[in-house]
Amino acid sequence: MQLVVARIGRAHGIRGEVTVEVRTDEPELRLGPGAVLATDPASAGPLTIETGRVHSGRLLLRFEGVRTRSGAESLRNVLLIAEVDPEELPEDPEEFYDHQLMDLDVVLADGTEIGRITEISHLPSQDLFIVERPDGSEVMIPFVEEIVTEIDLAEQRAVITPPPGLIDDRAEVASAREAAAGTDPAAAGEAGAGADGGPDHASAADEPAAGEGPESTGGAAGGADRGDGAAR
Repeated sequence: MQLVVARIGRAHGIRGEVTVEVRTDEPELRLGPGAVLATDPASAGPLTIETGRVHSGRLLLRFEGVRTRSGAESLRNVLLIAEVDPEELPEDPEEFYDHQLMDLDVVLADGTEIGRITEISHLPSQDLFIVERPDGSEVMIPFVEEIVTEIDLAEQRAVITPPPGLIDDRAEVASAREAAAGTDPAAAGEAGAGADGGPDHASAADEPAAGEGPESTGGAAGGADRGDGAAR
């Protein structure tokens, strides 16, 4: 299966290097020298990484056959895509790739069905499950250890202990794109994650970000007592 692991940014210098917006927590594995990556658009690749280095906190890559600034600039905004074994697990046992979490059943500790994970949103303070309920509505579940208590890949389920107001009739119902874009649904197209350009995995946060309630959204962190780990 294919995962977006980076987006090429501006050219750096005059010898073909480019800045890279990393979209994986395993750049040393996905973006190391010798890695051959597919691209979007496909016409730009495949690209083979020749060298990589960190400069001023940003990853710089040079690709085989790209030796000039103009050549590097022609690759701007190209997505880099890695081929990943669907059975492969992240190195951290408390993390999962997004594709492993998609379509998991979400249930309470007593087995009550809540819905099914249809999308994973990677936002600055924690990761967020978008869960489709049996009636077709959606609810946002922050992927934090005190709410998502277990991920059981064998049983294909995520067990949650939601605080009051998270999944009842007062819960906010919104798509991940609407949530990430604010209250303007028209801005929604800029917000998703995963295969369309977000991080290739997520992890359960230790606790919700300060000032955010159950309906807030955010980025990744590590979980405890979650059977198989967290999400990537």
